[in-house]
Amino acid sequence: MDPATTAVGVAGVLGCGLAGLAAPALVVRLPDPSPSPSLPADEEPPPTYAEVATEPGLARRAAAWGVGAAALVVLTVPSGWPWLLWLPLVPVLVTLALVDARTRLLPRAVVLPATTWALGVLLVEGAVTGDARRLLVAVACGLVARSVFWLLWWLRSAGLGFGDVRLVAVLGLLLGRLGPAETLTGLYLAFLVLGVPGLALALVRRDRSLLRRARPFGPALVVGTLLGPAVGPVLAALLG
Repeated sequence: MDPATTAVGVAGVLGCGLAGLAAPALVVRLPDPSPSPSLPADEEPPPTYAEVATEPGLARRAAAWGVGAAALVVLTVPSGWPWLLWLPLVPVLVTLALVDARTRLLPRAVVLPATTWALGVLLVEGAVTGDARRLLVAVACGLVARSVFWLLWWLRSAGLGFGDVRLVAVLGLLLGRLGPAETLTGLYLAFLVLGVPGLALALVRRDRSLLRRARPFGPALVVGTLLGPAVGPVLAALLG
């Protein structure tokens, strides 16, 4: 990177860390959803958003994960328009992952504005650069990803919530801006991030029931998306 790009990257990483400190202020303002009627009788209801917001260390964790995630974006995502698309959403995705890990909920009050941001940046980029192909590819990847996850949610075969379906739409736009290889890799990695630790734990404890335990998918989706830009080009080169 040239010095100017490096300076922008460092500023973006620090900015994501500072934005992570505001996670409690964002979470506490979220409207709590209605209780889920499908919650098992022997399972305690998840904490409210207000309770999550007041948990010790939330701001610190969001800031630390924000710095790490932003650094990964700066190192693996091309500078310029992709940084403008990705970096402002890094603290948002980190906050969503932390909230989903505690509540198994992905609030649409956060996911939908993030989707609007991604679409807006892609539209502005297409208008300014005159390159509509990237916009079309990104939108196509987002639509295909959302459609596949909607089908999995409708079949109830993957234990997905509809919040995961909404989240995949914006993640598909982010990855689709980089290409289909990154999109496919990032979403596939999400399944690995979700499944491999559970499988390893079930093998260690020799307890197959652990494989049926519901786990939040949002954190795995975010991690897979962040790894997609790094792994996708490598796989594309190997296969191509």
